[in-house]
Amino acid sequence: MAAFAYLEGGGAQRAPSVLADDDGPRAGAVLRNAAGDKVGKVKFSQHHGGVQVKITIDAPLATLIAGFHGFHVHANDNATNGSGCVPPAFTSADGHYKDADPAHADHGTHNGDLPILLISDNGSGRAVGEARFETDRFTVSDVIGRALIIHLSPDNYAHIPTRYSHATGTGPDSATLATGDAGDRKACGVIQGSD
Repeated sequence: MAAFAYLEGGGAQRAPSVLADDDGPRAGAVLRNAAGDKVGKVKFSQHHGGVQVKITIDAPLATLIAGFHGFHVHANDNATNGSGCVPPAFTSADGHYKDADPAHADHGTHNGDLPILLISDNGSGRAVGEARFETDRFTVSDVIGRALIIHLSPDNYAHIPTRYSHATGTGPDSATLATGDAGDRKACGVIQGSD
């Protein structure tokens, strides 16, 4: 995966040298909390060998507290759970988006695993942040109709060394392998194609 991110107000990972629009497909999503309030937006654009992603967050601190948050593309492909972003728990978005390749079976390798977001408190009761990165884990066309989720907690990407033990063994447990322990779903948006 080539995913490089930087977060305004605090560096994290390498940013791509250019984040410019290209003539390839584009998509976007509006992120909303369980009350239906807009908390952010995400834009996708196909660019050379990858997809550029830009996230802008402006949310009440009651929705997103300052700190790190897991951020993923979810499959949104199981109609028995509902479809899209049904509040309050957003379970209708289903699990993380991944293809059939066994190499993408566990969290940390899912196609929809994205860099964690750093949200800041702007001092007036608002959670704010902006992130940009590029990924080669999917194309814009792959994610149209899927859902984006911002989680309550940071994502550990299932990186739990075997020296740590739990009730059923050592290293990451099944929940960690599935979700990275990112916790509750706090905001959701369905990805839609755009011109």
